[in-house]
Amino acid sequence: MSNVERNYQIAKEMYAEMGVDTDAVLKKLAEVPISVHCWQIDDLHGFEFPAEAMTGGIQATGNAPGLPKDRDEYFANLSKALKLIPGTTRVAIHSTYMNKHGKNIGRNEIGPEEFVEWVDYAKEKGVKLDFNPTYFSHPDFDASSTLTNPDEGIRNYWIQHGIACRKIGDYFGRELGTKCITNHWIGDGSKDTVVDKLTPRLILKDSLDKIFAEPLEHNVDACESKVFGIGSESYVPGSNEFYTEYAAHTGKCIVTMDAGHFHPTESVGSKFTSYLAFGDELMLHVSRPVRWDSDHVVIIDDATREIMEEIVSYDAYDRIHIGTDYFDASLNRIAATAIGSRSARKCLLLAMLRPVDELKKLEREGNYTKRLALLEEMKTMPAGLVWDYFCEIQGVPGKEWIRDLSTK
Repeated sequence: MSNVERNYQIAKEMYAEMGVDTDAVLKKLAEVPISVHCWQIDDLHGFEFPAEAMTGGIQATGNAPGLPKDRDEYFANLSKALKLIPGTTRVAIHSTYMNKHGKNIGRNEIGPEEFVEWVDYAKEKGVKLDFNPTYFSHPDFDASSTLTNPDEGIRNYWIQHGIACRKIGDYFGRELGTKCITNHWIGDGSKDTVVDKLTPRLILKDSLDKIFAEPLEHNVDACESKVFGIGSESYVPGSNEFYTEYAAHTGKCIVTMDAGHFHPTESVGSKFTSYLAFGDELMLHVSRPVRWDSDHVVIIDDATREIMEEIVSYDAYDRIHIGTDYFDASLNRIAATAIGSRSARKCLLLAMLRPVDELKKLEREGNYTKRLALLEEMKTMPAGLVWDYFCEIQGVPGKEWIRDLSTK
């Protein structure tokens, strides 16, 4: 018996005294998928215009070593990160990570053939894929106005891009035997005061109707809201209220909530039950906003713990789809990909290790004193020993992986 397993047995007995079956927790923890984003590896540059500066409210700061120099090194680095991440993993990719194979085509013309290598990679690594249209960072278009652009020609370009991406998502789902979530986010908005806030939203509604017109069996569409961004500080047409209404009235998509896309004082996790009450599904992007939507690497903090506690409390694993979303060029990109993804799953573990049924029972009985006492006692339980054992049985390094971090 290894030291890790011996420590786990002690922790297992301690949690059992609190009414928690850690073996069952670890089985479930391994099954719940987390969709790991691909863009921390290269600051979301992708392969379409890798030398172009990011636009449309997208910005990665820092200049740490390790930015991959080509496609091969990118995939090698992504593979290194995935080896450090335990549990069922999906990979979310943006359309700019295409391979045009020498063809001169625009984003409105891409198809499954530009992503064959991604499907081959997913099959080799045993992961599933999610997808994102890239409605930003295009040298020929103003990134502040895509699906809400008053120019019909420009708007139609982006509508065709959305349609093409849905078909790619459907291809991923069909090839990999699981539905692909295709997440739509636009950076459209205004830096300064807007008088007519309705017209852009009516245009956006019409654009989405056209994008989502064709039902696709293996694809689930999600629309991601934002409260503000760089260049859209005063007005964002794609707000949470807009997408919530659109999803509820049309049934053509689900809503994506990003932990960084709300006011800093808002709790994202507390919003979930408003959707769960109506049987809705949600896509979740776990990020770490520092004062604003800064996309810092996910850590074990109160906000992320609360998010996971809400999912676990209502057994909403099949209704709230977990993904990560951040990029920080001040850190080693491989390590940052692993740190954030491991931290997200650690927060999920911490939530699973709470005696939820007992806590709910105490709450129903009005025994708030014992509820608080139990919540506080759980904070000092040996969750780290359970995590180490989880990594061991998953064939992934535990805390020892940090010994090899010799670069920034």
